[in-house]
Amino acid sequence: MRLETLCSSLPSRLPRLTMALGSSRSRAWCLLGVMATAGCASPAERAAESGFDRTTYPTQRFVLTAWHRGLGSPTAILHVYIEGDGRAFKRGQVSSDPTPRMAIGLELARQDPHGAVLYLGRPCQYLDRESLSACHPRYWSTHRFAPEVIESMNTALDQAIAAWRSPPRLVLIGYSGGGSVAALLGSTRTDVAALVTVASNLAVDAWTTHHEVPRLSGSLDPAQVLGPDFVSLKQRHLAGGKDAVVPPEIVRRFLREVGLPGDLLEVVPNFSHHCCWARIWPRPLCGLSPAALC
Repeated sequence: MRLETLCSSLPSRLPRLTMALGSSRSRAWCLLGVMATAGCASPAERAAESGFDRTTYPTQRFVLTAWHRGLGSPTAILHVYIEGDGRAFKRGQVSSDPTPRMAIGLELARQDPHGAVLYLGRPCQYLDRESLSACHPRYWSTHRFAPEVIESMNTALDQAIAAWRSPPRLVLIGYSGGGSVAALLGSTRTDVAALVTVASNLAVDAWTTHHEVPRLSGSLDPAQVLGPDFVSLKQRHLAGGKDAVVPPEIVRRFLREVGLPGDLLEVVPNFSHHCCWARIWPRPLCGLSPAALC
């Protein structure tokens, strides 16, 4: 297993590591520390290693951090990856910084061989301390899918495609909560060729009900707000058969609510919420993106 794959899968592997080390939690954490010093790089370092350049997109309410490769290149398709909610909560409380430790959306983008790839962080992620202090925690908790969030992501996409003389078509790929953002973007833009979601809580109210937690009061719920035009969009939805964070039934509920056929959902039997999506990437893009190398 490559080091970056092992690093990205460490959270889901901790229980097995603990058992393998004689049920000693301290030994398991020691191993994680060894792995960290051995080269488990930060998301920014992994992006740079894969030839991505960092940029920021200032919008009316947020400054969004992004990494990209091949913007403005001679291709008519741009693959856009949208990150999950990141570290939204810590020990049951809203965290002080939603930046993901293991950025699964970025790992998928890094596996994509297409010539034009854009990775978008979510509002308030990847900020320095001063900038983060001006970003309200509601935008990674109750308002994570608020209209102003979707508007900001739309603005960032408009800035990205300005690198082309003839604007490209977009393939939107969202991981976890980024899938809900991608679906909401796909319902409002006219330049989206296809949508792919991975382990995404697309039926938001059903998801909070399942976990017996308060509704995301300031957020849009894709299962309730997407219109008839969304049904005609080419799309595919992936769920992990062992995902306890977003069980496959949440995605099935979304498909029923918006009137989409159930065969748009692919359940990968042994995958969880965090493991092991990069292993199969970019195969799920086959048949959806004209630029996919299948």
